[in-house]
Amino acid sequence: MPHIISGISSLLQHLQALEANPGSFRPPQCPSCGQAGLWAHGRYERKADRSSSSAESLNMIPIPRFLCPHCQKTCSVLPECIAPRRWYLWAVQQVVLLQLLSGGSLRAVSKAALPGYDTCRRWWRWLQDHFLPQRDALMTYCRTLSSQMDFKDFWTACFQKFSLAAAMQCCHASGLSIP
Repeated sequence: MPHIISGISSLLQHLQALEANPGSFRPPQCPSCGQAGLWAHGRYERKADRSSSSAESLNMIPIPRFLCPHCQKTCSVLPECIAPRRWYLWAVQQVVLLQLLSGGSLRAVSKAALPGYDTCRRWWRWLQDHFLPQRDALMTYCRTLSSQMDFKDFWTACFQKFSLAAAMQCCHASGLSIP
């Protein structure tokens, strides 16, 4: 499971933070065994900027890795803006989900957005399938969301208070698995 650093809302901000203070990315403890003292263990590069042309792209995005000297497991550290195990940034996913929440059809949304129909449908189903645990986790961060019990009303209200990236960071901090 990757460690996610909150407050980094863009790829450019991530690159600047990595350049200015790479030590700030070190997790306080190993996500596997809980011991402190992780060692820097290189990085891998990820193609995260899918919205820009290749000449303007920020790719490849470096993702720092750390090794636990106690259990010998490695972990990576992602900025809040990059979704774990997904090709597109949270911001792209939020645009798609907002259009679907406001009544857009999957077909129309997928034609207007970067990802294809199947990807949009998968995101929509994932949000619906994980609604209850995510709602419960997010209500601990924002009590005013507790008045919204319906799926569409909840996520519409949530997106007025949080970005999808911030909402998923809260879910991750609560122990929920996020993509």
